[in-house]
Amino acid sequence: MRLSRTLAVLTVLVLTGVLGAAQLVTSAEHADAAQTSIRAADPSVLRVGGTYISVQSLNGGIAVRQATSPAGLAAAATRQVFTDTQRLGEVWAPEIHVDGGRYYIYFTMGTGPAHRMYVISSATADSGYGAATKLNLPDDRWAIDGTMLVFNGQRYVVWSGWAGTTNVEQNLYIARMSSPTTATGDRAVISQPRESWERVVGNPFINEGPEAVKDPNGQLHVTYSANGSWSDQYCVADLRLRAGGDPMYVWDWYKSNGCLFGSNRATMMAGWDPTRTVNGPGHHTFVLLNGDINTSPPAGARFPLMFHAVPVGTEYTWANRSWYTGTFSWWPTVTYRRANVPGAPTDTGYSIKFFE
Repeated sequence: MRLSRTLAVLTVLVLTGVLGAAQLVTSAEHADAAQTSIRAADPSVLRVGGTYISVQSLNGGIAVRQATSPAGLAAAATRQVFTDTQRLGEVWAPEIHVDGGRYYIYFTMGTGPAHRMYVISSATADSGYGAATKLNLPDDRWAIDGTMLVFNGQRYVVWSGWAGTTNVEQNLYIARMSSPTTATGDRAVISQPRESWERVVGNPFINEGPEAVKDPNGQLHVTYSANGSWSDQYCVADLRLRAGGDPMYVWDWYKSNGCLFGSNRATMMAGWDPTRTVNGPGHHTFVLLNGDINTSPPAGARFPLMFHAVPVGTEYTWANRSWYTGTFSWWPTVTYRRANVPGAPTDTGYSIKFFE
């Protein structure tokens, strides 16, 4: 997505209390996405002070990189912080978070229907992690791509999972957490891949890779990836919680009317253009201070983003995915509704522009 150069170029902004909480990025610094040399999927990056910290699946476990910029992560050394010594299976989509000054890495481990969410923690970003603990997610179903957030003082975990024990479709679920490692109460579904534009590629149909961010009005968003990750139809869409809404109540969530970040015009929401240099962008990470949604950007600013994609002209396969740097900003006065629900109400608020 691109705005006109006039709109895209940011002049000097005086953002009281903001520059100390999150790093502003000008279009001169990130006019275009940049492919990094990290040949991997599912980036997770946060900023702690002036250091950018990423995690990725590597060598049958999880590796951490640290650098002074998102682009610098590619040249940074990797430090292995976890290895699947129990041989439980694939280690997928690790996400790093900070809670109470401690680092937590959430990830999926297992094979086939046995995939479940696990967590490791340490006082330091790149060492000292203990054994993996299985998250006690409600119903104990297949679960991947977990992300933790704190909204209005309450911790939540959001993940992609199955309703039952068979792979029919991947839904997004949410549950409360009483601590960074303990889920409590029931799970609630907040999104199912039922819109026509998220059912272009299926078997199964997919909602996955949830990422939380808070807009300038204080409303919670959970962006996610739709369509098969094995195809260039993979794209990013958005759920916006209505003002004053309950994150555990599905009808308080409003869905974008198409992809906000993707490479196929037919699936894009009206007013959002497909990418020009990459195919199938998805499973992104908002690069926030401490990963805290309360440090989300103000209106008008562009902030760091990382996502995985395949360059145009390259065969779209999992093996050809790379991490890319990019930016995102808020776009005001956008109406969402669930088109597949007759008579569904609408909600107007901020949406997101992603810049490749």
